[in-house]
Amino acid sequence: MREINVEVLTKIIEELCIDANYNLPSDVKGALQEAVKKEASPLGREILLDILKNAEIAEQDQVPICQDTGLAVIFLELGQDVRLVGGDINEAINEGVRRGYKNGYLRKSSVDDPFLVRKNTGDNTPAIIHTEIVSGDKVKITVAPKGGGSENMSALAMLKPSDGVKGIKKFVVDAVDKAGSNPCPPIIVGVGIGGTIEVTTLIAKKALLRTIGEHNPNPEVAKLEEELLEEINNLGIGPQGFGGRITALAVNIETFPAHIASMPVAINIQCHAARHKEAII
Repeated sequence: MREINVEVLTKIIEELCIDANYNLPSDVKGALQEAVKKEASPLGREILLDILKNAEIAEQDQVPICQDTGLAVIFLELGQDVRLVGGDINEAINEGVRRGYKNGYLRKSSVDDPFLVRKNTGDNTPAIIHTEIVSGDKVKITVAPKGGGSENMSALAMLKPSDGVKGIKKFVVDAVDKAGSNPCPPIIVGVGIGGTIEVTTLIAKKALLRTIGEHNPNPEVAKLEEELLEEINNLGIGPQGFGGRITALAVNIETFPAHIASMPVAINIQCHAARHKEAII
């Protein structure tokens, strides 16, 4: 049994919170560069170039890519042969978020009550923590700051199995169309299909972590990803909603077995600042 002190997690999460908010992943930058070549609208190309310039300045000056530095969403894959010592794991994670958002001068966006007082917690905690027990003696930590503009445009539908692929397409495309410019396109669209109401929304968010250009291993699902991307980019919303060809950089679908009477579908939208960083201990 391998022992890891939770203080190690705290330090890594502090670093990942800052890194994720300062440095756009290389696959996202690459997708934006390709989008410039494909965008037919002159204004759309100009906006895409501005987005890339913004990311370049953030990386050079080590400042946040966006003023909305998001709620801290943490995905923790905990090896079953690991024993965490030195304190409570959830508190260790939250302490890492506190330090990261304080030391990285990141905006604190968490309120302590969702609909009454709505007082800012002052340190961007509590974090949103998703823990999964996996085989092995490693711990994988992924920090994915999630901004409010894109999260607010996410949606869930409890479709009937008879709705089929046609129903899934209609729900996803309609949701993106309704979102319009609000999630700061070009976006990444995470889609979850199957499971239960909480599982389908979770796998939709996990889908956003996939490298752009990497498709679902199931050929039929991969085909649906490509078809949805084409339909979404035919909407004409374009970069930042000013019209054009590139509304989305990718559509990533994850699936899970479902009840015979159910076909839940969730869409989790990510803005062009698709921030996430990971580390393995």
